[in-house]
Amino acid sequence: MEKNFLPYSRQDISEEDIQSVNNVLRSEFLTQGNVHKEFENAIAAKVKSKYCVSFNSATSALHIACLALGLRKGDILWTTPTTFVASANCAIYCGAEIDFVDIDLKTGLMSVELLEAKLCEASKIGKLPKIIIPVHLAGSSCDMPSINNLSKKYGFRIIEDASHAIGGLCNGFSVGSCAYSDITVFSLHPVKIITSAEGGLATTNSKSISDLMRTLSNHGIIKDKNNFVGDNFESWRYEQQSLGFNYRLSDVHAALGISQLERLDFFIKKRNEIANTYKKELNHLPLKFLQPYDFVKSTYHLFIVKLDKSNKEIHENIFNYLRSKGIGVQLHYLPVHLQPFYLNMGFSKGLFPNSENYAISSFSLPIFTSITNEDIRRVVYEMSNALKFKNNIY
Repeated sequence: MEKNFLPYSRQDISEEDIQSVNNVLRSEFLTQGNVHKEFENAIAAKVKSKYCVSFNSATSALHIACLALGLRKGDILWTTPTTFVASANCAIYCGAEIDFVDIDLKTGLMSVELLEAKLCEASKIGKLPKIIIPVHLAGSSCDMPSINNLSKKYGFRIIEDASHAIGGLCNGFSVGSCAYSDITVFSLHPVKIITSAEGGLATTNSKSISDLMRTLSNHGIIKDKNNFVGDNFESWRYEQQSLGFNYRLSDVHAALGISQLERLDFFIKKRNEIANTYKKELNHLPLKFLQPYDFVKSTYHLFIVKLDKSNKEIHENIFNYLRSKGIGVQLHYLPVHLQPFYLNMGFSKGLFPNSENYAISSFSLPIFTSITNEDIRRVVYEMSNALKFKNNIY
């Protein structure tokens, strides 16, 4: 990698973070101690949910969230094509069918209008989804009040994929409070707002859902003798009562998460400042910015710009030019239904035109807390040059 390469994101690790991890490494328990519980309690308090369960990844959290809501063979899950594949794969893990709802090009988020129309048609043929997963792309919440209202009419459950959005707000509620959903999932990957190196979280206001998610993430094992099926109550005994998974978050990872959480508000403030600087400095170029809803506070996990006109060749030219100049632009995301795995399932190009249009017009620009004003000026300068490179003139 070039010395001056600017990635689209990177972690921000402090000496306090390192010390927090070192403390656990010197302790008696590296996993299954009390630190992950402390982390869960701190997250629940921060987002104002009743319960939080930690996982070794957001992918694991999505899988278990689906299982906890009873998703199985014969059921259907809908999400958006403009997301990471995990948002859709979790349905396949459970043996369920998957389908998609196209995005609104202004927001990059699941279109409520298209969702409502698709629900109406699905209702007529008896193919309503059991679960819908709205994805809070780039840190901006979907229109959760409207989606929640539709869930009451059509009877589906809601899992918010808030992998990008910890610390965000929707209609005055913290993302993760589950004011409009059954479960909210966060990612703690290094490029996310806060990190535990690898990790995920699921928040809920249901004790039964929380208990089930915790059990399923720990092999399906029950240790509370009050809930045993058998009559063996030795102090050392446990029961496996269901088929679960080893999806636990270690205390080492949780220690990093706890330390990072203390700076969450600072991280979001900084990212919003960077986003506002980009908007000001790029405003003269033929670009559009994704528009969060007025009632949403974005975390700006990503800063995404779109070309005024979608053009695959020009998009590739600009992408390659910026990369050649050490600007680590990225596409978030190639539509899931165009991935080979999903094409082999029967999906095809043209099914979700907004997501496909977005994919040939969008760039994620570098945004992370340690980016400098000089770095930003460099990105703006090279983007301006890129729009003129090889006749990419609008």
